[in-house]
Amino acid sequence: MKHENPLSDLYHCYTTGSLQKKDFEGRIFQYLLGNLKRYRIPAGNNSSRWNEFLSWLYPRLARAIDLYRDLGSSFDAYIAGIINKASKEYRCRETDHRITEYACWQARAEEMAACESGGEYEYEHERPEFCNNVSIPKGVKPRQVLLLLLKSYYFVSDEFARHVARVIGMKADEVMKMVDELHKLRSEKETEILNLRDRVFCQHYRCLAYQKRMDVAQPGTDYHRKIKDRYERARKRFHSMKKRLGKMRLDASNQMIANVVGIPKGTVDSGLFAVKNHLASCAGLTV
Repeated sequence: MKHENPLSDLYHCYTTGSLQKKDFEGRIFQYLLGNLKRYRIPAGNNSSRWNEFLSWLYPRLARAIDLYRDLGSSFDAYIAGIINKASKEYRCRETDHRITEYACWQARAEEMAACESGGEYEYEHERPEFCNNVSIPKGVKPRQVLLLLLKSYYFVSDEFARHVARVIGMKADEVMKMVDELHKLRSEKETEILNLRDRVFCQHYRCLAYQKRMDVAQPGTDYHRKIKDRYERARKRFHSMKKRLGKMRLDASNQMIANVVGIPKGTVDSGLFAVKNHLASCAGLTV
């Protein structure tokens, strides 16, 4: 058997009937296993990666053999071309897998960090307790106290909220119903933020994947232009989603309080502004 084109010699044996197809494929595979340095692929001299690549490539050998036509190029050159082309695809797949793994672990790490370092007032017993000797300051209306309580609902205990209800002349059940409604809205907002955060992570992965594919694609080709367009659109969407996530808040907005109490938002704005001015003037501060 010649040494310059060993695969071509094997192919000649196959076409003349000296080798069955399964034996032919096995001989090719064995030859490729022992001749890593003959082919220029990203694996370099890493035999382990070369073996993994060939295991991934093996199912394609049967189709490659059937599609080969002797048009002036040797069977060795034909197989080398297939390996070169397949190695680029394999490298893209490896890149995608690494990016996916990184994105998953990054998301998991942030999730674990969030669970370990909960909010300052995550648990009921950790929220600050206020003195029960509450009275309405002179110049402040009862409804303004209610608005202030609802604005700070997440940082007060149920006992304190009921005490404030008695002071301002409201039924405790009515005030607690408003507080519970704000807690419900907060829970919905938390779910919305978590869902958007997951979508931001996924979009970040898409941007990285498109960027890697664009890096390995040949500039000036239709494929490179298509991937570049997808990358730019994905990046624009990622920044838009990230900006939207940054604007989302868990605290009770004036509009939420207005909806819960059943009054216009402007009334809530003016009421809270009046309380702030009054407390500032009592403390000798300027607003």
